[in-house]
Amino acid sequence: MRETFQNDFEPLSKLYAGRLYDDPMIFKCNRQNFPDLPEWLRFTQRHPFDNGFLYGTPTTPGKSIIEVYAVNKRSYETARHILVIKITAGRMLPYQAEFFLELREVEKVLPSPVQDEIKQDLQKLWNTEALQIVNITNALDRGGRVPLPVPGHYEGVYVKVGSEEYFSDCLQRVLTPEHQKQCAAGAKVKAPRGCNFCSIPSNCISWCKTELFDLTLEEPTPPPPTAGSGILEDGGDFEPTESPPSRDFFPDYIVTVIVPLILAIILCLLLAYVMFGRREGVEKRNARTNQIQLYHHHTIHGNAEELRNMAGNRHFPPPMSTLPMFNSRTGERAPPLRSDSPSIPLVMAQHDPYSDTLPRK
Repeated sequence: MRETFQNDFEPLSKLYAGRLYDDPMIFKCNRQNFPDLPEWLRFTQRHPFDNGFLYGTPTTPGKSIIEVYAVNKRSYETARHILVIKITAGRMLPYQAEFFLELREVEKVLPSPVQDEIKQDLQKLWNTEALQIVNITNALDRGGRVPLPVPGHYEGVYVKVGSEEYFSDCLQRVLTPEHQKQCAAGAKVKAPRGCNFCSIPSNCISWCKTELFDLTLEEPTPPPPTAGSGILEDGGDFEPTESPPSRDFFPDYIVTVIVPLILAIILCLLLAYVMFGRREGVEKRNARTNQIQLYHHHTIHGNAEELRNMAGNRHFPPPMSTLPMFNSRTGERAPPLRSDSPSIPLVMAQHDPYSDTLPRK
């Protein structure tokens, strides 16, 4: 219960400051000195603002010590409680039945008031009050699929009950061939006439997933085998098997080495013929080309070569833009000034009509 751990987290705040917290908590449970829970025990907590539930049916008598850790999501404090579960052997109920509640989730079924409501409906169905809940299992543990996160979709819960009295007439209808045929065909089987006792729609059972177990008809377990003396009978002398015959590996060598090598040589020769033997020479290509086209081609090459030579032999003065100091409007060059003052302009513009635009000191 979250309230129990809340008292451990904030005892001083309640006494002196009068503060009452309702913090989100996450519970973690494991068997003492073990990383997980026993195989028959399950734990579920849907939301940090919900209580956690440990549920399951033990199979053998004994004692289990469970460590429960609570982590406060507001203050990140941790509390630890020890839960001791003592299991005693009891009498197995001879007649048991398992029902599937399609519109339920396991954490909504585990509270005692909800179990009492389900039990009352099943008592009417069984026609007896001597009924006990044997086990509650989440449908996801039986291979069910996770439902869509929308309203109206639930995981489903299996509820197994047992009694000393035999099954009622409504429950015996599940064993009829007609009922099994309808379920095998995939039809949605409704409750038989006069057998619908669910006062709450979410407590209505799925008739096709209802199973009956008559433990009185089960065959007793066979007795364990008798232990012998542990000494093998005399079977004669040991005769080892003969060594296997010798094997010729030369065919395997040809297949794995020689054949791939020959194929590689053939591929290399074929590639060499394609790359060198079928290349078209310059003289052969010129002989097949039209003379006018060939003359035009040579003319273009000659003109391009001549332009390259002319461009390399030109000796003109470099552009003024490459000089260290110049006036971009008049083209007048000025000698460089030997001054490091940032207030003196780099370009002397005394005779420039646009000198008013230049900064002055």
